Amino acid sequence: MVQFRLTRRGFLRAAAAAVAAPSVVPCSVLGADAPSNQITMGCIGVGRQGSGNMQGFLDRVRVVAVCDVDAGRAQAAKQTVERRYAERLGNGVYKGCLAYSDFRDLLARRDIDTCLICTPDHWHTLPAVAAAQAGKDMYIEKPLTLTVPEGRVLSDAVRRYGRVLQVGSQQRSDTRFRTACELVRNGRIGKLHTVTVILATDPGCGPEPTMPVPDGLDYDFWLGPAPLAAYTEKRVHPQRGYGRPGWLRITDYSGGMMTGWGAHHNDIAHWGMGTEYTGPVEIEGTAEYPKDGLWDVHGKFHVEARYASGVRLVMHDGSDGVRFEGSDGWVFVKRGRLETEPKSILSETVGPEETRLYRSNDHKGNFLDCVRTRAEPVANVEIGHRSATVCHLANIAMRLRRKLAWDPDRESFVDDAEADRIMVRTMRSPWTL
Repeated sequence: MVQFRLTRRGFLRAAAAAVAAPSVVPCSVLGADAPSNQITMGCIGVGRQGSGNMQGFLDRVRVVAVCDVDAGRAQAAKQTVERRYAERLGNGVYKGCLAYSDFRDLLARRDIDTCLICTPDHWHTLPAVAAAQAGKDMYIEKPLTLTVPEGRVLSDAVRRYGRVLQVGSQQRSDTRFRTACELVRNGRIGKLHTVTVILATDPGCGPEPTMPVPDGLDYDFWLGPAPLAAYTEKRVHPQRGYGRPGWLRITDYSGGMMTGWGAHHNDIAHWGMGTEYTGPVEIEGTAEYPKDGLWDVHGKFHVEARYASGVRLVMHDGSDGVRFEGSDGWVFVKRGRLETEPKSILSETVGPEETRLYRSNDHKGNFLDCVRTRAEPVANVEIGHRSATVCHLANIAMRLRRKLAWDPDRESFVDDAEADRIMVRTMRSPWTL
């Protein structure tokens, strides 16, 4: 499904790396389980988000490889891994993590069980599908993919190859969000009629000068399937430190806050509505966009979608959070906060015969449990695809500024060739699905 050729030289290099990596690590280094029972992980994309997620896994798995097209970031991640494991050994020496610049070399290693994928959004699908083909389970950052068709390809690939994929929609492992959704699903606010998702926005910026590509950055590989474009630092990521990268604000690589935070909150909206495996039937919206400059994603916006049940999903700019409104009250939830009206709803318990939602209190731990048991994780690939889809539809509706009819079963617009064309992104050669 992913069309690329791993050269003989590349395969031999990866095979040699697998042999060079230590196959036995003392139990005292990596936990109580025998080394043969340790889950191994390769980390693809170790920048701002990837390095943080990697550190969250370090004491739970054995990280044996890191990969980034920025050599400085790859080496920094490698040093982080080896320093951490050396501390646990107690002798200050550990050499068991290799750094790669090409994810294909990492995926060729047979000693890797799982992959952490935290690349820019336009680079989610290709390595993830390749990982599924290579027999790796995955923890992948949200939004799942850059487009709706990519999401369908990835979801189908994960099912076809029998892999476990956890989307980094960690609000599903937060008690407040689960409680909010259970209250709504069990009728504590009466008949649900409106769900409001509030998201922040990103600023634009002026035109940016073309710059020399920094040493150690494989910029052509960073662009990958995206259109060819001149390098400037604010297009990619800061060369010093791990500040917020510019690619999050450019439509060739991201959907702006609509997909960045929208993937989180629309996932919760779907959970509370019970629409995790479907989507809206109508959507329309408007937005402000920068008039010029490099960063071109949406600013202020207002979107409304309607589901087959008649429930309205309203998305608009502001602070952040999800509000469920019913005939008898409302529930509002965001990170660190859960409120209801009437307040007495919060003191109610959900009975054993009522709807009980998937309970996870540790998102990364839930992924690893499912790797071991082959159960479905709390934020599985299809759930991640559907929550990302409503974000993509919103971006398309805001661009076209008219009501769109959507068929969530066929995953296409209804009698709207223009919208269907916008939904598809052509990948730059030689990359293709």
